[in-house]
Amino acid sequence: MSTELSWFKSSYSDDQGGECLEVAACPHSIHVRDSKLGARSPQFSVTSDTWTAFVTYAHDTAA
Repeated sequence: MSTELSWFKSSYSDDQGGECLEVAACPHSIHVRDSKLGARSPQFSVTSDTWTAFVTYAHDTAA
């Protein structure tokens, strides 16, 4: 059985067609896709721990 994912964008995103990612969280994984293509977009998933490490790294190295 397939479970429908609930996708969301960053609050920094707008409707002007800018480049953005969407994410969908599941208990043990995070799914990522390109928001411009929506459901047609290729997607990948990473473990929740990997996503947390990525977000922490991005936050800590942001200029």
